[in-house]
Amino acid sequence: MSGLHPQLQQDSHVLGHFRLCQLLLLKDANYPWFILVPDREAVTEIFQLSSEDQLQLIKESSILSRALFDVFNADKMNVAAIGNLVPQLHIHHIVRYRDDACWPAPVWGAVAKKNYTYDELDAVIKKVSALNLPDFQPRF
Repeated sequence: MSGLHPQLQQDSHVLGHFRLCQLLLLKDANYPWFILVPDREAVTEIFQLSSEDQLQLIKESSILSRALFDVFNADKMNVAAIGNLVPQLHIHHIVRYRDDACWPAPVWGAVAKKNYTYDELDAVIKKVSALNLPDFQPRF
């Protein structure tokens, strides 16, 4: 497995991995905010992945998005690969609600980060565990 960029290590909890990607939870309880990180060295853009890996990334992203949408009763899923500050390819999957802190604007920098309490983090981990995602190996 390739290593995580130090900023991703600092800002998230590793929840497990799919066939291609590690699944992270951002340490910000304002939103259910997950990140997929392909396990490939020196990849900063989706087009740098092999064709097979590109398809696998879309598959894992779609499976994750559908599951998060359902289990968190989302109004909208924001899925994005920005990478301006962290060059390692990573795809954000953010559950959005019409009544969240910055709806309908983007979440980046809109409100101060809110740390998870132990109980909140445990609840999110239990929800992810219950998803029974195909080809997902939980870390917990």
